[in-house]
Amino acid sequence: MSNAALGLTMLALIVVVIMLGFPTAFTLMGLGIMFGYVAFYDPAVHFWDNKVFELMVQRAFGAMNNDTLLSIPLFVLMGYVMERGALVDKMFYSVQLAFRSVPGSLAVTTLIICTFWGIASGLVGAVVVLMGVIAMRPMLNAGYDTRLAAGVITAGGTLGILIPPSVMIIVYAAVAGQSVVKLYAAAMFPGFFLSLLYLIYIIGWVTLNPRVAPKLPPEQMQVPIPDWLAHVSGQYSRRLLPAFAAAVAAPARALGGAGRELGLTWTRLLRGLGTALVPLALALVTLGTVWWYVVIYSQRVDTSVPISAEAVDNGMASSGVQEPPGTGGGVQEPPAQAGLREPPADTAGALKEPPAEGLKEPPSEGLKEPPGAGGLREPPGAGGVQEPPGARGAAAPAARTGDGPLESLGGPSKAAEQAAVPPSFYIGFGITCAIAALLLVWYYWRFDAEQFEILRMLTSSVMPLAVLTFVVLAVILFGITTATESAAVGAAGAFLMAWHAGTLTWQRIKEAVFLTAKTTSMVCWLFVGSAIFSAVFALLGGQRLVEEWVLAMNLTPIQFLLVSQAIIFVLGWPLEWTEIIVIFVPIFLPLLQHFQIDPMLWGVLVFVNLQAAFLSPPVAMSAFYLKGVSPSHVTINQIFAGMMPYMLIVIVCMVLMYIWPSLTLWLPNYLYGGG
Repeated sequence: MSNAALGLTMLALIVVVIMLGFPTAFTLMGLGIMFGYVAFYDPAVHFWDNKVFELMVQRAFGAMNNDTLLSIPLFVLMGYVMERGALVDKMFYSVQLAFRSVPGSLAVTTLIICTFWGIASGLVGAVVVLMGVIAMRPMLNAGYDTRLAAGVITAGGTLGILIPPSVMIIVYAAVAGQSVVKLYAAAMFPGFFLSLLYLIYIIGWVTLNPRVAPKLPPEQMQVPIPDWLAHVSGQYSRRLLPAFAAAVAAPARALGGAGRELGLTWTRLLRGLGTALVPLALALVTLGTVWWYVVIYSQRVDTSVPISAEAVDNGMASSGVQEPPGTGGGVQEPPAQAGLREPPADTAGALKEPPAEGLKEPPSEGLKEPPGAGGLREPPGAGGVQEPPGARGAAAPAARTGDGPLESLGGPSKAAEQAAVPPSFYIGFGITCAIAALLLVWYYWRFDAEQFEILRMLTSSVMPLAVLTFVVLAVILFGITTATESAAVGAAGAFLMAWHAGTLTWQRIKEAVFLTAKTTSMVCWLFVGSAIFSAVFALLGGQRLVEEWVLAMNLTPIQFLLVSQAIIFVLGWPLEWTEIIVIFVPIFLPLLQHFQIDPMLWGVLVFVNLQAAFLSPPVAMSAFYLKGVSPSHVTINQIFAGMMPYMLIVIVCMVLMYIWPSLTLWLPNYLYGGG
């Protein structure tokens, strides 16, 4: 059997063995070592000296030395601490009251909580199980159609793996050699857009067929009003904002008589006024931040220190050397003619190691063993002391030079060109401010005691998680910290939230840490296995054979895009996203440059596409997660039937992403520059 045939046999066997239920990571390692032993076999040497064992050590060392993977355990710990801290119950109740007048309010609330909680945790299984426990029985008891209830939980629970911070994006970045930060920015809008499409589908279905989601009884839509709040409303005004303002300015009427018996104090009145002003404060902070960033911050020019695109990258603190797509993380064999090169000079004064002689490989006419097979070497990018991103303070956030790419570290120190704010921004900003003002007037006109109590519950249950999520994402996207440092902030914030809620116990901490270690170990061993498997697959000529076969088809870029995404969509039926990303995605990555397809756009299409991996039988893990916590009368076929429409919505979202590439590429291009 030829080497190419061995490679294709190896690729086919991995699918069969995984479908039989064997652990993916050890299956990859086992097949890689077996076929690698055959590829390196030399009858003249002892079997212990077969180079596949050196390859195994080298690839394991390279995978464990991948700095991109450092943020995974911290983000996973953040998710498990919040999941074990039981912080969702109050949030679900308050959001359900806020959306009580919307058709299918329980389903809408479930989708919103799934989206919001998925952002914070990034764990599909945890979100589906948690929402299954909290929302499934209330929806079924309210008379909701089982397909609607099951579909919204399973589809909404998968959004956490798409919307940043996401473990899947980190894994893809390590495999493809892409920037975690830029991928986070690129996946932001598509993730929320897919959630919006889900929301439109739910409301549309309920509007056309109200029987699938009957209205809740009045007693479940009423909000209990405290006596002191009713007293303030009766003394001043039904509208609570002017009532609290008047009570704080002239508290005699509120604090005297019945107010004294109710224990009402001026401090409570002041807190009530602060709570009532939360929507106004959020609107002002959001609009003010946008104005500051676009009009003031992005116009600032700093020519003292050249800006590096790596300063907002994934925390690898590299010296400007960027791996080509498909070679990151040690998953694929690097080009034989490239070798190791001296990185560009660093003008920031970082120490560099002199290039070691003999590290460059001579050009090869055929297949070669991967670099480093002769012994362990220091992985690329590890040499020298590097200044971490964000160490320069204000220079670390991405300073844009118009729409062009950022200056590379060590390049010529030239003045950045200041891009003028387009007039369309001022027009759009003015319209947005006008709409926000009208909405605030309408809201406060209806702002009675019941609305105040709902706002108070939302502020106490949703606001801490919203602030934590915003901080974690903002410090990454604006280049203030690396992804790893941001994950550490998120994990610490999750502990503080659980401690403040009084739900953090020693037993729950142990469970969260154990689950984090288990998940992280799985990901790391998966990378070791995929690194060995991909290296042997390339050595046997499998990668070259696939490339030659695809190029011989004379596909256009759009045809290749459709074929590659269709293959990944079909693979999502029997396989999980981890196997698809670490095994099959690297096969397509080297072809993207030939077809001139942006690897960032292609990657985000893969992220959206892989939502189907959780929603497509027979290995639809979301369905089995939900079945485990659902009532006994809910069958797996009913859950599958509820998930099917969301698979079609995923396809619609991918089509719109291709027709409208700015949905994916606008934010990373704006924040960090680019084509």
